[in-house]
Amino acid sequence: MIDDTKIKSFLGQNGISPLPKRVKIMQYLIEKHNHPTVDMIYSELLHEIPGLSKTTVYNTLKLFTSKRVAVALNIEDNEIRYDADTATHGHFKCRVCDGVFDFSLDRDQLPEIPLNGFSVDEYHYYLKGVCSSCREKGLG
Repeated sequence: MIDDTKIKSFLGQNGISPLPKRVKIMQYLIEKHNHPTVDMIYSELLHEIPGLSKTTVYNTLKLFTSKRVAVALNIEDNEIRYDADTATHGHFKCRVCDGVFDFSLDRDQLPEIPLNGFSVDEYHYYLKGVCSSCREKGLG
């Protein structure tokens, strides 16, 4: 479990007031590392945070992404997932278990993107298929 004081400090250093609900949501993102949706976070934290609403979770995640302490993943058209790991890496979504898995990327080994004069702020790499665990079970 990550110490609350570290999360409070991290949020404060990134211009985010470390309110208790924000700290809990960031702690969830860091510790679970399950690329959750708003609904997943809400369901998991509802019993821990009195008065939590889906709107609070959504607004907190919107703040986190605007301050670049979390990334919104739009792997599927109908859902947005969130990741506290803001370093460049890719995501693989299993079509069987719906799990989202990280994989490392070396940006230097990726092809040049012919956008002269442009400044790229974000890179998103998504792959879809069947994860090794589901394949081993014969599910894919």
